[in-house]
Amino acid sequence: MLLDIREPDAPEQNETPNRVAVGIDLGTTHSLVAAMQGEAPSILTAEDGEALLPSVVAYGKGGTITVGREALKRAERPGATVIRSVKRLMGRGRGDIAPVGTQMAYDVSESKSEGMVSLRVPKGSVTPVEVSAEILRTIRKRAEDALEMDVSQAVITVPAYFDDGARKATLDAAALAGLEVLRLISEPTAAALAYGLDTGSEGLYAVYDLGGGTFDLSLLKMEKGIFQVLATGGDAALGGDDFDHELAEAVIAEHLPEQKLTPCQLVTLLSQLRTMREVLTQEAACTQTVDVHGKTFSLTLTQSQLEAYIQPLVQRTIDIMHDVLMDAGVAPEDVKGVVLVGGATRTPLVRKMVEDFYGAPPLTNLDPDRVVAMGAAIQAHALTRGSDTLLLDVVPLSLGLETMGGMVEKVIPRNTPIPTAQAQTFTTWQDGQTAMKIHVLQGEREMVDQCRSLAQFVLTGIPPMKAGMGRVEVTFQVDADGLLMVSAKELVTGTVQKVAVKPSYGLTDEEMERMLRESMEHAREDITQRLLAESRLEAQRMLDTLQEALDEDGDLLEVEERAAIDTQVTALRLAMEGQDRDAIDAAAMALDNTSKAFAECRVDEAFRRAMRGRTVGDMERAVSGE
Repeated sequence: MLLDIREPDAPEQNETPNRVAVGIDLGTTHSLVAAMQGEAPSILTAEDGEALLPSVVAYGKGGTITVGREALKRAERPGATVIRSVKRLMGRGRGDIAPVGTQMAYDVSESKSEGMVSLRVPKGSVTPVEVSAEILRTIRKRAEDALEMDVSQAVITVPAYFDDGARKATLDAAALAGLEVLRLISEPTAAALAYGLDTGSEGLYAVYDLGGGTFDLSLLKMEKGIFQVLATGGDAALGGDDFDHELAEAVIAEHLPEQKLTPCQLVTLLSQLRTMREVLTQEAACTQTVDVHGKTFSLTLTQSQLEAYIQPLVQRTIDIMHDVLMDAGVAPEDVKGVVLVGGATRTPLVRKMVEDFYGAPPLTNLDPDRVVAMGAAIQAHALTRGSDTLLLDVVPLSLGLETMGGMVEKVIPRNTPIPTAQAQTFTTWQDGQTAMKIHVLQGEREMVDQCRSLAQFVLTGIPPMKAGMGRVEVTFQVDADGLLMVSAKELVTGTVQKVAVKPSYGLTDEEMERMLRESMEHAREDITQRLLAESRLEAQRMLDTLQEALDEDGDLLEVEERAAIDTQVTALRLAMEGQDRDAIDAAAMALDNTSKAFAECRVDEAFRRAMRGRTVGDMERAVSGE
């Protein structure tokens, strides 16, 4: 029997749609658009043949808006606000703005909706969603001009570590630009998709994505048309821009030691150094006259000097690769090939160190700047015309719930393929409990205060029962775009409460990377803290159960027996106040041993109560069912 493997809801392959869906790489520095033309994806260019659209938007005093290279030119004129790198602000809160890479600073103004960043421009304010929408409108217009037809559907790529808030912000920007988003896919996955179909490759592949501002590493398994992400990792504060900053620090120390550069002067210097670094991808040395707002000097830079400056940064990417492979349980020699993505991967040292790590040259036959858009176009084609490929992305950070004791119970672990739906059943904690708070969390740590809160809601209508008797099933559903829906159902009455997780702002890339790093650095400490919390919780449960028994049948105890139990209760409470889990467990065991005779006495008394007024014959008939 042959199985036709297609994307969910994709039409049959013989359907002919009356429109074309495109793939869009909405990048931090540049954006591109591609579409399937024939059997292969093709980058769609502007009239002048330019493929890369600078992700820059300029707002003039007269209300004019320009995008791309024209926006860059406006940066040299007074009266305009030029916004770059807006992708870094997608889904972020008002206090998170850092105008990195801007020639003209943009300021935070009053938010248009709660929790949303607003950027001040000459005619008022705009949000990052609105700025991104301007870029997408320009990209859409470019695609329509190149294809000579309307374009209203697209697959858009996002960083592997974009969280729920940033993904939703991207969808909102697309909607403002008049685009229906068929799917959001991660950038490394899109690159692997392009390479897999282009070369017919199968096996285990790593995608090494080093762009201007971030580094991502994804490990994927390609087999018989199925692309499955096995593990991801990265550093949201590491990229080609950091290479330029290392160079700038050295140049300033040597040539401008007494001069304090303004932000605008620093941007000018970084731009010139970036040009030299790009030359050094092909040449052994580069000499250039550097002009920093009136101070001019000749600068010579060799490839070996560049490598000395950036070697520690490249080593950080190698360390991350090692960690990702460990997560997936594979060795470097198990990886069949390494796909390079992002302009910074043209650096010779990067390619050499990657080759040394894997023992084989990386794959470079596709343009690292274009491969992401090409993969998105392939996915767009699959979703509109059908395909014999199936793309399985993953959840970048674990999703879970708060449980008693301030602990986190992970419902969907990190690196779980999506779309996915997983459920767990939880019980009530107190007698007569009629409601339960559902607190949704994201992160790799073990305790609530170490993870990020996504949403909270209360499930009511639980029938009052003994503690532990109530049953609530909580289901997490993550769709193909990585967006989360949480529902809770009380299993006796069938009462259901649902929430679409919509945080007011998302994690920054730096926060995402920090959460992953801290989960590894504090793994032993976190487990110790969780075990301590579990011991305290079990001890409290024992104390509550014992107190209930004492309230009901305490009169069965002799004075000395009650005193012995009270002594052990006090000892256990003191142990619970400390940090020694073994001491808590030992005190709990001592209390259990001391109260064992009391438990047996209660059983005997219950039996005597049941036998009062009944004969042995009555009991025999009851047992036989007569």
